[in-house]
Amino acid sequence: MDNFSSLLLGFEVIFNTEIIIAAIIGVCVGTLIGVLPGIGTTGGMALLLPITFTLNPTAAIVMLAAIYYGAMYGGSTTSILVNVPGEAASVMTTLDGHPMARKGRAGAALAITTIASFIAGTFGVVALSFFAPVLSRAALAFGPPEYFAIALLGLIILSNLVGNQPMKSMLMVLFGVMISTIGLDQISGVERLDFGVDPLLRGISFTVIAMGVFGISEILYTLTKKKSEDDFEIQKIRLRDLYPTKQELKRTVMPIARGGIVGFLVGLLPGPAATLGTFSSYALEKKVSKHPEEFGHGAIEGIAGPEAANNAASSATMVPLLSLGLPFSPPMALLLSGFIIHGITPGPSLITQHPDMFWGLIASMYIGNVFLVIINLPFVGVFASLLKIPIKILMPIIIIISFTGAFAVNYSVFDLFLLLLFGVFAFFVRDFGFSMAPLAVGVVLGPVLEEGLVQGLIIGNGNFIEMVSRPIAGPIIGIAIAVLLFNFITQIIKYFRKGVVQK
Repeated sequence: MDNFSSLLLGFEVIFNTEIIIAAIIGVCVGTLIGVLPGIGTTGGMALLLPITFTLNPTAAIVMLAAIYYGAMYGGSTTSILVNVPGEAASVMTTLDGHPMARKGRAGAALAITTIASFIAGTFGVVALSFFAPVLSRAALAFGPPEYFAIALLGLIILSNLVGNQPMKSMLMVLFGVMISTIGLDQISGVERLDFGVDPLLRGISFTVIAMGVFGISEILYTLTKKKSEDDFEIQKIRLRDLYPTKQELKRTVMPIARGGIVGFLVGLLPGPAATLGTFSSYALEKKVSKHPEEFGHGAIEGIAGPEAANNAASSATMVPLLSLGLPFSPPMALLLSGFIIHGITPGPSLITQHPDMFWGLIASMYIGNVFLVIINLPFVGVFASLLKIPIKILMPIIIIISFTGAFAVNYSVFDLFLLLLFGVFAFFVRDFGFSMAPLAVGVVLGPVLEEGLVQGLIIGNGNFIEMVSRPIAGPIIGIAIAVLLFNFITQIIKYFRKGVVQK
């Protein structure tokens, strides 16, 4: 009852003209940032941080938070329509969202992302309201060895996101991990794999990689594998196709529920929580589905689950910040800056010393989710109608979006060469049965894996046994090894059985 009364206080605080306008501006800007690749959530928040200096503290924090979870909503739009992820967390949406768009179901896919985002986002805010202090203490039990163990398990389990060729998927994961090591070493500062090229010292941005392997490769594939203009035409979009059918809605109920839970739990961990949450949710949905063969070809569950995980994770990442003052991700570090600029220090005392701001922020997230539905759902038809654009016009638009997004990351022409390089690479290897989703997994989890391993070894004085003997890290590493051995043995058995059948 205390939490409920406090939440009512929060609603009283935000029903203020300045705060409501700040929330609306935040969700609109956040949605736009999500739709346009390259700017990124962190970049968008950083650009608008100076504007919040003139606002009262609550309105400023509400605007920054709204930009953050608004970007989580908007990132799926270009993923579905043109196969270019607006955010790293939207990579999984491309796998089934774009195939649905090619079948004339772009409207249904966009509507499902909005519905899933709203439900999971609301669930995340409710969990944030009632369980923040308890869950934040649980997150503190994880140290570098635990992060290494989780990253290792994730690499092994998530490597086979698409297709039925684990060895090829594992190769792409390892290649992604190798790419993530390019640049300065995170711990020692040693230059690695830069080949004397100065721009490589800062590493390769995930945005550049994602837009290359998904966007540019799709353009090359479409332009070279199709024979006539008729082959490019998307099925005509009818009014009744703009929104999901009853059967599609029924199929998304459990994926949204599971995605919300998975995303919130993963969001409590340091690192790219929203991205990891979407990977985990997609792998889970494919595993429990009665029709796993549909995944990668327009399965509605492959959109609902990851989108739910994405938005639930965005709420969960605020738990350690508000309860302990610990930013577990770059956007949360910027939100922490907003607090500090206005003379407020997040942490255990935030609830008692500034209850109006704490509960006002949480209440604003409820309202913000409603605003996002109002903004996004009616425009499903408008977004879907973009697919009616002739291919000779649409393809240059995708190229412009991709190049602009890649350049906006570091304002570097060299990144444009990398964009083309990864696009050409993905174009050629897809004909050999290699998927780009495992590559994305490796790039995202690589830094978490490396940092956890190095810091864990430093803590254990270079003794790996001390890492695996920890009560949480040890069992997780054991499970990872067991899963790897199981997959290896399974592939050997399939190989010999196939040989026997052929004889």
